[in-house]
Parts: sequence; structure tokens; C-alpha cells
Amino acid sequence: MKKWISMLLTLGMIVGLTSCGRTGSSKDGDPNTVEVGVAIYKFDDNFMTLYREELQRYFEEDLSQDGVRYHVTLVDGKGDQAEQTNQIDNFIANQVDVLICNLVQASSASTVVEKCRAANIPVVFINREPAQEDLELWPGRTAYVGADARQSGTFQGEIIADTPNQGDWNGNGTVDYVMIMGDPENVDAQYRTEYSVKALEDAGLTPRKLFEQRGDWDQAKGQELAQNALTQFGDQVDVIFCNNDAMALGAAQAISAADRTVGRDIYLVGVDALEECQKMVQAGTMTGTVLNDHVSQAHTAAEVAIRAVNGEDLEPYYWVDYVKVVQP
Repeated sequence: MKKWISMLLTLGMIVGLTSCGRTGSSKDGDPNTVEVGVAIYKFDDNFMTLYREELQRYFEEDLSQDGVRYHVTLVDGKGDQAEQTNQIDNFIANQVDVLICNLVQASSASTVVEKCRAANIPVVFINREPAQEDLELWPGRTAYVGADARQSGTFQGEIIADTPNQGDWNGNGTVDYVMIMGDPENVDAQYRTEYSVKALEDAGLTPRKLFEQRGDWDQAKGQELAQNALTQFGDQVDVIFCNNDAMALGAAQAISAADRTVGRDIYLVGVDALEECQKMVQAGTMTGTVLNDHVSQAHTAAEVAIRAVNGEDLEPYYWVDYVKVVQP
């Protein structure tokens, strides 16, 4: 059962632990070095760049003390599950002490768990939520750290419902929307899509889908899809929902090119609260976004990984809250 935890675990509790798990596997032979393997689905993702950089910094700068050093090796899956599987196999062959995995395809979680269980290497999944049954394959040694995507979708819908005209720019009694999805296989994309619309319905509004296509979390694709939707439906479009901020940045370009103006005749929302998008929200060129707290998630992932290395039983889920970002 999913268990909510605080956004940050107590650092003092972590650094007071000594590494008594599978230590001594570092290439330099230092028994006080913990080897951490981190597999990222692709390095050029805006959000995961922030996440992985903070994860490495936190391990190596904040947590490496009291005689224990954490050496972090990060690899780029390049959006290719076969490539990432090879990288995970290499981590296992090199006997890392713990694996942190941001899967290319969440459906591959069971294979990763089985490989890690056979090698007795605990695994912490991040950002892309595996199925619950996959986490249950190796209870106590497998966990997921992330934010509940249903909450992020709900917050997107609530941002639109809280606007003065409740998302209905053209006044026809419906919220006519465009949905630019990430990867439909990804549970975050599924939940953000579903729950953003549900939040409108829960607010007593009538959403009407004009257009929905996958943009694979990519800015250029987000721009292309938004342009196609605006060309096809024109002034009918009240709102463009994007499953992440990268695609929202692309959609913002398409909105400008179509001589539409956010806050004047159209709304635009994303997820991640990238710095550029936060500035756009403050400037009124983006209606809102939802903070996907990479700092708290990175810190929690590191601390959960350390618990695993020290032989502690893990909970299956560790959650970090999303936060709405709108103009004050």
C-alpha cells in the first residue's frame, strides 16, 4: 500500500549510518566507498537533467562524509530500452552496491528487478512508476520514489477551473481543449491526461476534447502538435494541456505563431515548473505549471538507496508532493 512520506528525510539520520551492506566494490578498492549506478532514460530531457545533476551532487557533496564516500556513475539510455538494459547489465557485472533506475519503458521493471534480485543488488526506481506487482517481486529491496502523477493532472485541471472564465474563452459553455501527451505507455502521461480532465468535471465544468496526440515529452513535437491543433480548430481552442513543460514551451511557440495570446484568448498549462516556465507564468505568457520537485525527489531517492545499502527494508513507495505554480 502506498505510504506518503515527508518531502525530505532527516539528513542526520542518514549520515549517522555506516555502510554495512555490499560495500567494497569500488574500482579503487576503498571499502568505505559505495558504488551507486544510475540509469537515466535519456540525458537531454529537461527535467531529468535537473534531477540527475542534483542526485549526483547530493550523494557526492552532502552525503559523502563520516568516512563513507558515495561514487555515482550515471549512464544515458538515449530513450532506447535495449541500450538501457545493456547498461544495467554492466552495472550488475561491476557489482554496484545499489541501482537507481529511471526506466525508458516502465514495463521493463520486472526484468530489472529479477536481474537485480539474482545479483542481490537493491533497486530504487525513480520518476517513471512501475506496476505495483513489479515492486512486489522483491519486497523490502525494491522501491519507487516519485510524485503521484494523478495529483499533477488534478492540479493542472484546477488551475484552469480557477481562471475567471473557468477555461471557457469562447463562451460556448464547454472547455474545448487540446491534449499534448508524453509517452502514452508512461503512467505519468496516462494520469496527467486523465486527471486534468477529471478535475474540470469535478469542478462542474464540461470539457470537450478537440485534439489529443503524443508528443513524447519533446519541445519540437509539442510545437508541431500545437500548431496542427490550432490550424485545424482555430478559435475553438480554449486550453492547451501539456503533460510536461518541454512540450508546453513548444506549444507556447505555436500559440505565438498563430497570433493567439495566453491570458487573452487561450490558456496553456504544463508540468515540471522548469525555470523558464516559472518566469513565463509570472509574465503571464503561460497560465500555470506544476512543480515536479526534482530536488526533494533526488534527495529522497539518495536516502532510500542508502537505506537499502545498509540492509534496511524498504517501503514500496516514497512520495513527494507536487505544487501548483500560478501568478500570485
